[in-house]
Amino acid sequence: MPEYPPIELHNTLYIALSTPTLVHVLLLGFLSFLISMSLTPLYTTVAYHWKWWKKQRTDAWSGGKATVYAKLHAAKHKRNIPTMGGVVFVLAIAIVTLLGNLHRSETWLPLAGLLGAGAIGLTDDFLNIKSTGKGVAGMQAKLKFLLYSALALAGGWWFWNKLDITHIYVPGFDQVYVGVGIIAIFWLVVMATANSVNITDGLDGLAGGLLVTSFTTYAMIAAVEGRYALAGFCITVVGALLSYTWFNIAPARFFMGDVGAFALGTALGVIAMQTDTIYVLPVIGAVYVMETGSVIVNRLSKKLRGGKKVFLSSPIHHHFEAIGWPETKVTMRFWILGQIAGILGLILFLVGRYS
Repeated sequence: MPEYPPIELHNTLYIALSTPTLVHVLLLGFLSFLISMSLTPLYTTVAYHWKWWKKQRTDAWSGGKATVYAKLHAAKHKRNIPTMGGVVFVLAIAIVTLLGNLHRSETWLPLAGLLGAGAIGLTDDFLNIKSTGKGVAGMQAKLKFLLYSALALAGGWWFWNKLDITHIYVPGFDQVYVGVGIIAIFWLVVMATANSVNITDGLDGLAGGLLVTSFTTYAMIAAVEGRYALAGFCITVVGALLSYTWFNIAPARFFMGDVGAFALGTALGVIAMQTDTIYVLPVIGAVYVMETGSVIVNRLSKKLRGGKKVFLSSPIHHHFEAIGWPETKVTMRFWILGQIAGILGLILFLVGRYS
């Protein structure tokens, strides 16, 4: 694993801010934005023609029937909004990376994770739109878990065997040897991040805006570490996400679906592993942690307290809707929380590595 002496910070920042490097990184984001914007009309034409409507979920994340959610979003689902919109930015990211930023040690793994998770999510979304409303709308939870686990374990094996990563950075202990155990850590980080992002994707514009902040933060971390191709990949994601968010802010024209949420969550987890910053990932992704935590708290509360819930509805963004906050207020305030979390995570990274 690389060492991080303070003097390297000046060198990597100088290179990152040099004109050729900076132009290349920013150009990747600009191109992905343009490609995503160009593909969107094609997607929307097909999606609305073939009626790729997302089916409203009837079961709550915390168990039981999602009665509060159904009341809050009944009008939205009557609009018939298509899903699988994430396929647009997944394609845009893949095109830009394959043509202008393919790097074995930096961008192969996050791109593979993005495409692999996107393919599984696309299958799930397709099953959702084809469902008749009886039974489970989409892929069975156990099968989905197994498929994503297989993908995460394959990525962990590549991380350990091909990239020869056997240590993780732990604040206060520096580099800690974990050997083949890095595969299990990789699996845990990727699975947790992917599922947390998917849980967060529940309001118009919410996940898109939060992920723009998360990937921008990791672009800066990667640049500071001298991983300029990885920084370029993060900015590529940001460019494509800005296009998606343009159309997804309330009232949403379409949803990203599992193809988008799981693809981006997987890529974010992979990037945290590559930058050796899993210790700041929960800070940068504090909103995702809060969202997932609210689901866990409600589920445990219902089991231990005879069906009583802590939050009116979970994830917690629905709780705030239930107490009277407009959807746009919840979304934009969560965006602000995500931006603050990104800044705090960046500070902790710099202090931990270069102080």
